[in-house]
Amino acid sequence: MRFHKLTFFAGLFLTVVMLLVSLLFDYSHTIKDSFDRDFLYSIIGAFVFMLVVNYTVLDLLFNYYGKRQIRKMSDFLPEDLVTQEKVVSFQQLGERITSIAEQNATEVGFLKEMEIYRKEYVGNVSHELKTPLFSIQGYVETLLDGGVENLNIRDKYLERIDKSVERLLSIVQDLDMINQYESGEISLNISSFDINIVVKEIIELLEFEAQKKQSKVTLQNSQPVILVSADKQKISQVLINLISNAIYYSNREKAQITIKTNVLKNKVYVEVSDNGMGIKPELLPRIFERFYRVESSRSRQNGGSGLGLAIVKHILEAHQENIRVESQYLEGTKFSFLLNLA
Repeated sequence: MRFHKLTFFAGLFLTVVMLLVSLLFDYSHTIKDSFDRDFLYSIIGAFVFMLVVNYTVLDLLFNYYGKRQIRKMSDFLPEDLVTQEKVVSFQQLGERITSIAEQNATEVGFLKEMEIYRKEYVGNVSHELKTPLFSIQGYVETLLDGGVENLNIRDKYLERIDKSVERLLSIVQDLDMINQYESGEISLNISSFDINIVVKEIIELLEFEAQKKQSKVTLQNSQPVILVSADKQKISQVLINLISNAIYYSNREKAQITIKTNVLKNKVYVEVSDNGMGIKPELLPRIFERFYRVESSRSRQNGGSGLGLAIVKHILEAHQENIRVESQYLEGTKFSFLLNLA
């Protein structure tokens, strides 16, 4: 549209110039017959004719020049973009280039975010591995410097070394598990089992930890028996991570952790809620990242690897389900997910 306007005004300008030049050569005739209608009609006819001719010629020239320039500029565009749709105008070329610029800006932004995540991830891995390794190094040096002769020191330090090694193994195993999930190497062993029985077994397993934190863990089920179709071992791991997190982050006396199971049509709804410290809204989107900790000092003191929620997310995604979280800071947190009803 812009080139048609340009062509029209250029043709109009050229026509006026040509008409004025022709009139200057016959100035005396113009003055003499300035009021002659035939002369006026001839001027108008000549003006229209010259305008049409000039517009046509200029339009052809502009189109020819424009297409040559478009072909030259198209050489700089990606081949797949040029072959998808033929570029026939500067407007289409501009739109195509704008689209490429926006796509590149999006990709650059994504790469910057990934670079920030990579730096944080490498830093977190280094910190998680460094802490137990430095502990082991310190204990070993003390034993080598003569502490091994004292049986009390030897036994105590060997026990601490054993705990540090267990933590290292836990981190390495969790990392290996996440990498296998992301690469699709782990297959699910789907079976039918009672989710209520699994929850009760986990409550018994974590009973000692709950007693130390003065926390009460209870199960609320809509039916005595609820059979689900899933990988029993991996769903047990999901529940262990969620319930243990609720216990560790309980900062109130007689904290309450509740696990609810309910049947919803062909799905089973599982919820783990607590009345603990909660999570700040700005932190919620990041809690499923590797090594991300809402409260790092407490998590490391409890010996967690910082990979629990990331593993939970991957296990449920392998079951074609999502993990949902709701939280109010200083009031509590609720995690929930669905499983197929057997």
